[in-house]
Amino acid sequence: MRISWNCALLLAAAVKGYTNPPFTYERLDKNDSALVILDMQEGLFSLSRDYDAVLYRNAMYAHAELGKIFNLPVIMTTSAETGPNGPLPNEFLKMYPEVSVVKRQGEVNAWDNAEFRDAIKATNKSQIIIAGIVTDVCTTFCALSLREAGYSVWANHEASGTTSVDIREQANDRMREAGVHVVSYFAVVCELMRDWRSSPGAAELLPVLDRYFPAYGMVTRAHLAAINNGTIQPGEEDLP
Repeated sequence: MRISWNCALLLAAAVKGYTNPPFTYERLDKNDSALVILDMQEGLFSLSRDYDAVLYRNAMYAHAELGKIFNLPVIMTTSAETGPNGPLPNEFLKMYPEVSVVKRQGEVNAWDNAEFRDAIKATNKSQIIIAGIVTDVCTTFCALSLREAGYSVWANHEASGTTSVDIREQANDRMREAGVHVVSYFAVVCELMRDWRSSPGAAELLPVLDRYFPAYGMVTRAHLAAINNGTIQPGEEDLP
């Protein structure tokens, strides 16, 4: 009997240890979100070798435009931009002429900079969408600090770049373990939009997706062409 009782206790402990807590789906809220454009500098671009250069440039610009599309507060920051890291692309500065770039002179982790911290706090938002160069340092360090400070952090992994796929995956795992949401650009867009009938919705977003997410842009183009000029091809009428 004693052995059976001990076994029961061990079994109960094991079951308790492997029981997952109730899951709560946290959703991005465009009214409670801010966008961080982190060290996406022209000199640092060459370090982003885990993605094809054309794809990564596209992802950077797509991330930057999220603030404009969804009317989010935007924080832009650079690291030692007068040196080899270089400035942010001019297009980003023209998107947000009213935003003052936080120009860090030495802090690797943007959160260590008082002006950056104040800019985040001034948004009065609890959800921070972030991406930058490089993933394992600039993005990860800042994301972890934001989590420690109590923010919900959403890392757009397509818009963060680093020197290898292996390093990227390790950094993304590190962020996930800290509770950072590591998500795609399209996931961010759809979380913020929620409903194609919203504003911004299909009317505003389909042209944007055509530029930055051509896989979906071509779907909409094909539909438009079918409506305007399409004819049923032989055999199509037999499809379910």
